[in-house]
Amino acid sequence: MNVERPRQPKIDVHHHVAPPDYVSFLAERGITSVGGRPLPVWDLEANLDFMDRYDIDTAVLSLSAPGVYFGDRGLARELARSSNEFMAQLIHDHPRRFGGLASLPLPDTEAALDELTYALDTLGLDGVGLLSSVDLRYMGDPSYDALFDELNRRQAVVFMHPHTPDEHAVPGLNLPTSLMEFVYETTRAVSMLLFSGTLERCPDIRIVLPHAGGTVPYVALRLCLGQFWPGLQEHVPQGVITYLQRLYYDTALSSAPFALRSLQELVDDSHILFASDYPFAPELATVATIGGLNDYDGFDEAALASVFHGNALALFPRLQAQA
Repeated sequence: MNVERPRQPKIDVHHHVAPPDYVSFLAERGITSVGGRPLPVWDLEANLDFMDRYDIDTAVLSLSAPGVYFGDRGLARELARSSNEFMAQLIHDHPRRFGGLASLPLPDTEAALDELTYALDTLGLDGVGLLSSVDLRYMGDPSYDALFDELNRRQAVVFMHPHTPDEHAVPGLNLPTSLMEFVYETTRAVSMLLFSGTLERCPDIRIVLPHAGGTVPYVALRLCLGQFWPGLQEHVPQGVITYLQRLYYDTALSSAPFALRSLQELVDDSHILFASDYPFAPELATVATIGGLNDYDGFDEAALASVFHGNALALFPRLQAQA
């Protein structure tokens, strides 16, 4: 099906930056790929050219996996600070083109709270980027409660990217982890947030899930079994679907009609956000994402405009002021 749609301005909520110092640090430690894909060489002009080709007005930048923690908490603080300052400088130089989501030096919750304050209050970043797990502890782990309480107090936007600490964690399955494990990691983290009671305790955090929520829309009914499970049910007193419908879901690598139809059965269009996964996803994936959204018969013009940019403007008020 080919539907003629007008060209739409876009805000890309899943758009990675790879600061040169960070990439060099990873290379020195033999880390040259993420999820089976080579770490990209990030270049400002190439990034802006990519955005211009696809009418992306603003990209909300975040650090991807593997994040900043490699067993050394002091080093994690340094990497988070340098990455956040790198993003803040990009926003200062190009305030209409970039937003930024702060990296935090988990699993050190106290240091993460300090960096959160600096990143949001001093640097003026637009929200926070977390990984689904750090140091083998998923978001929702009790050790992260103080951080989530503060994010809730601030009504922060949190983008939660999947992380697989061990790229060979599934015995006998010699496949890139980004092919399947990323979507399962997101689902595992959402399950932990649900059944730890974090989503009940912290209703004002705006959590954005990549890749249409991993497998969350498809397994939503199965997750609802936890409502009746002793030891779990008390953590989801409003019912699992209520919490899942509060979350936001991006369209990176997920704009096929079977994925979008499932997502629309779970959430309304105001909780669906355009995303490219640049520069880790190949450019053809962005072509497919935009084409899939434009061709999809489940969005009228108003809904499509909301997905491409309106919903992101509601989440990121600074971008509204820059528009």
